[in-house]
Amino acid sequence: MTKIKFGTDGWRAIIAKDFTVENVARVTEATAIWLKKQGPNPSAVVGHDCRFAGELFAETATKVLLAHGIKVYLAKDFVSTPMVSLGTVHYKTSIGIILTASHNPPSYNGFKLKGNYGGPMMPEQVQEIEDMIADKSSTNYETVNFAEAEKSGLLQIAPLEDLYIKRVEESFDLKAIKNSGLKLAYDSMYGAGQRAMKRLFPDIIHLHGDENPGFKGQAPEPIHKNLTEFSNLIKADGKIDCGLCTDGDADRIGLYDNEGNFVDSHHIILLLIHYLVKYKGQKGKVCTAFSTTVKIKNMCAHYNLPLDVVKIGFKYICGIMVTEDVLVGGEESGGIAIKGHIPERDGIWMGLTLWEFMAKTGKSLKELIQEVYDITGTFWFERNDLYIDDATKNAIVEKCKKGEYKEFGKYKIERIEDLDGFKFFFDDNTWTMIRASGTEPVLRTYAEAKDKASAFDILADVKKVLLG
Repeated sequence: MTKIKFGTDGWRAIIAKDFTVENVARVTEATAIWLKKQGPNPSAVVGHDCRFAGELFAETATKVLLAHGIKVYLAKDFVSTPMVSLGTVHYKTSIGIILTASHNPPSYNGFKLKGNYGGPMMPEQVQEIEDMIADKSSTNYETVNFAEAEKSGLLQIAPLEDLYIKRVEESFDLKAIKNSGLKLAYDSMYGAGQRAMKRLFPDIIHLHGDENPGFKGQAPEPIHKNLTEFSNLIKADGKIDCGLCTDGDADRIGLYDNEGNFVDSHHIILLLIHYLVKYKGQKGKVCTAFSTTVKIKNMCAHYNLPLDVVKIGFKYICGIMVTEDVLVGGEESGGIAIKGHIPERDGIWMGLTLWEFMAKTGKSLKELIQEVYDITGTFWFERNDLYIDDATKNAIVEKCKKGEYKEFGKYKIERIEDLDGFKFFFDDNTWTMIRASGTEPVLRTYAEAKDKASAFDILADVKKVLLG
């Protein structure tokens, strides 16, 4: 049997190869056994996103849990990851489970675990579950009858999308957004945010807002190279003030200004801090992943906010959010959370926060970014993934560990940080980072500089030195 391992954010595998009904049953069985060891009357929320066979896999997980006597709140139809996380808090369940491979290519599906606080389960708990996965499921789940389980009260169909929309309506000034005169657009990337956004904003422009489990062959990751159609739509229209996009399970955000320029997560994090502190009078700690812009340090110093930098993976940010007063927690890949919501990435929630910011101030996204630059200075961030064999990848990592790199072309290294990967600083505001993927033959390289040309130049020199 395949060894099942959880990565940075859940277990993911190719559908029908390793992501099978039997393997989903194995993972769920381990989860059920672990749950019963935690205390009496365990319960779970279960949902799935828009991926192929999501309903089948969600029903398999549900049947295994029911066979173990665990109460299940099963989502009606597809839902986003934030909806499942919110559901765990609403129904006060022990955990949440969502069948999703997030932003991965369409051939993948996955299994994410959520804690009772409404965010990623803590790494040590996930490890305990992983260690309990048997080579073969011994649970007789095929005989479980949903109608009987509903009758007995062990199974309850949960309207998670309705709960989420109610929470949005209570938390945002939707009237201000709708009456602002802003022309808005949303690209769901065929993902799980499509129906909720149509319900909330039926009159805006919607792109890829229909069910397509194959995502038209495109990985539903909200980065610019995957969103050129959306960018071109904004450019061609000429009157769209802001474009929001979310990934397959709607927990990551992508953003476009009125000229069709991509606004990355670093700028989004800074905009959120600026809005929440200056305009809404909020305070709290800022928590960001190791690969995010150093300008966050400048912003936190300006507003006198404490800052924690953690390893890459939203679970580390969540760990701080559930124990401390965190204003904004965010990572480079577009996963961001803010105070007043669950400790979970939520692309729609972040987008609506920024739309409210624009509506309340009457300013364009570019004007608001300029307000950020007035505090932090301008910057540009780029990332380049190098697809190389494992031997080359490991050799480069070894050289980083031994401190063998003293410069990258004309860029002399002043200092190195190695919290999670290797960050080489050329000065306080200019750096490159090298980090190996733990699951793929990929070496990720990052650069931050004062402008676009400089960031690309750094990445070119880094690639030349690393690969010759």
